[in-house]
Amino acid sequence: MVHKAGFVNIIGNPNVGKSTLMNRLVGEKLSIITSKAQTTRHRILGIGHMLKPGREADENYQIVLSDTPGILQPAYELQHSMMDFVRTAFEDADILLYIIESGESELKDPSFFAKIQHSKIPVILLINKIDLSTQEEVVGQMKIWQDKLPNAIIYPISALNNFNLQVLLEKIIELLPESPPYYPKDQLTDKSERFFVNESIREKILLNFKKEIPYAVEIETESFEEEENIIRIRSVIMVERDTQKGILIGHKGLALKRIGSEARFDLEKFFEKKIFLELYVKVNKDWRSNERQLKRFGYKE
Repeated sequence: MVHKAGFVNIIGNPNVGKSTLMNRLVGEKLSIITSKAQTTRHRILGIGHMLKPGREADENYQIVLSDTPGILQPAYELQHSMMDFVRTAFEDADILLYIIESGESELKDPSFFAKIQHSKIPVILLINKIDLSTQEEVVGQMKIWQDKLPNAIIYPISALNNFNLQVLLEKIIELLPESPPYYPKDQLTDKSERFFVNESIREKILLNFKKEIPYAVEIETESFEEEENIIRIRSVIMVERDTQKGILIGHKGLALKRIGSEARFDLEKFFEKKIFLELYVKVNKDWRSNERQLKRFGYKE
């Protein structure tokens, strides 16, 4: 039987459910999820080897899903780099998943929407979070978007509740081009263990702090030493100001301890091993606008 494989890239505005959708389709938590915009900063690949029911897990298909940052009008250099990740998602896609939430009327960057309108590859428009809308509202949304994107395939879904995702998978598999697999059959993602450590720590900061703190941090894992029953990790949280450092550490170090405890809990589930996690906070002044630092943290080539 012919093997099918392709890149299925997920795009959309911030907080519409792109990361939730990818995690559901892959079956693992690869992208962190919070209610804050700009939670996803990098382009993250999740590799699904055979998602059709009733078949072996790696039989005839490989779906390379790509989660991307939410589309926005960039205000500083880091955000420009994030939008570069979105642009690359247009360039190598075999199928585009354009995800919106019910009530949404346009992308935050018209140039990206123009790319979708003139796309030469299949576009699947997903109206997400329909569990929060009435049936009449969903039908109205489908009509509006069919007029905007007459060539798109449209599905109402709820990524959080797994509604209509099996139908979506069947359509993706149908549209995949014939191709050998792009990645080994046992590979789940293109990212390293250290990347997932960094993202887990950053997720806890996003969940526990408000205002500018979550957006001013970057994580760097300096050591990752895996033994038979334990992984020893040392990570540094970078901030831009001394005041931010004080807030992150908290009174008697309690805030930093809470971040470490919550991140360790998730990492032990992810790696299925005991985790020893050391966290430190350092000031890296204005790193979000420094091209050299953005290259260091993987936002620029």
